[in-house]
Amino acid sequence: MNELSELVGGRLRFPGDPGFEAATAPFNRRYVDVRPSAVLSVRDAADVATAVAWARDTGESLTVRGGGHSYAGFSTGTGLVLDLRALDEIRVDTDSGLVTVGGGTLSGTIYDALEKADLAFPLGNSNEVGVGGLTLGGGVAAVSRAFGLTVDALVETELVLADGTLVRCNATENADLFWACRGGGGGNFGVNTSFTFQAREPVASSTCLLLWDWPHAREVLAIMQEIMAGAPDEFAARIGASRSGDGPGTISVIGQHLGPASELRELLAPAIATATPRHCDIGDKTYWEAKDFLHHETSGDPFAVRTRTTPKPLAEAGVETIVAALDRWPGSANPDGAGVALFTWGGAINRIPVPDTAFPHRDVLFLISMDTSWSMTDPSQTVWTNLEWLDGLHSEMGAHANDAAYVNFTDPALTGWRSAYYGPNYLRLSDIKKRHDPDGVFDFCQAVGS
Repeated sequence: MNELSELVGGRLRFPGDPGFEAATAPFNRRYVDVRPSAVLSVRDAADVATAVAWARDTGESLTVRGGGHSYAGFSTGTGLVLDLRALDEIRVDTDSGLVTVGGGTLSGTIYDALEKADLAFPLGNSNEVGVGGLTLGGGVAAVSRAFGLTVDALVETELVLADGTLVRCNATENADLFWACRGGGGGNFGVNTSFTFQAREPVASSTCLLLWDWPHAREVLAIMQEIMAGAPDEFAARIGASRSGDGPGTISVIGQHLGPASELRELLAPAIATATPRHCDIGDKTYWEAKDFLHHETSGDPFAVRTRTTPKPLAEAGVETIVAALDRWPGSANPDGAGVALFTWGGAINRIPVPDTAFPHRDVLFLISMDTSWSMTDPSQTVWTNLEWLDGLHSEMGAHANDAAYVNFTDPALTGWRSAYYGPNYLRLSDIKKRHDPDGVFDFCQAVGS
């Protein structure tokens, strides 16, 4: 690969070189033993084009890495990794509200620029997530019920194709690729070197964090689902049931309302009346304070996630399945533990027809996210029992929820992933893939067209 270093302006690193680990380490340490042969920290879009053409000509496997947060480790590999972190320029046009960001920009950097400009568009709740992976898989944020998906705010992207050419994609120029980039998953069609979003004014908000003890699990899960089924688009919440260590489980509700705390208290009143929470924090926030309140962090140890969706609240049997599963969770040394989260979707997300973008999940009320975690020091038996537990729960929930899955919560154990991730849009995505990457330069497990 040394010849590649003579063709680019960026830095090519090999195992053992300073900075190699930081440029290749996966967010999910389940994949920490995957070792790339080299990593190119690109300087600009020209470096990306050169590297893609070189990989195509040499047959070297290529992995695209923005923030490195692929749940399934798809942002690392055994060949050449393209590290996009230097593609982090941000341009804000305050008159039009258009925000253009480099393809390797992290969410926290974008949030900082948006706050200074007093503009907003849907982003995730981690500062370290790269804009590329978030956007290309759809991008669901706490404000998506009111503002839509991250990808619904996308108006243009620049993309290096498998032949090394750089193209502009929007509603009128390379419209097929633009459609595919709006929910067709990261790493499938090329390397996105920039994204342009239509931003809007932020809205004063309120937030909530409520915690209930485990004996109230069934009644709180039931009433919170009913609350969210009738909630206005301005309110979105994550309803969680979780356990860690040897202790009992906890029910949690964390959310953001684009309105005053008085309205949020009224919305949550039926749940508080059903069972008194042991912790109740409902308060007014600025839009940016709400973003910080919802910020999510993990221990950094290995984890696995599986998802399903449902267009309506789970019936009593579905709630019982969740509670019973957490009661028998095998445990681990990871303080993140295990859990089931119901992320409230719907609202503006569901008002866009399925064929309009590659993102197919336009009929969902809740994304059901099931997860477990373990420590790097746990024995292999603990890892195996945790994965067996998660697979069992995912299977059991099939009686209560749909097979659809969210591609940004990538699931390497998922069978039928083509229809689960992309629904009726997969055939069109596969056709676009064949036309623009016939040789499979952008290939990985679960790649479109594979």
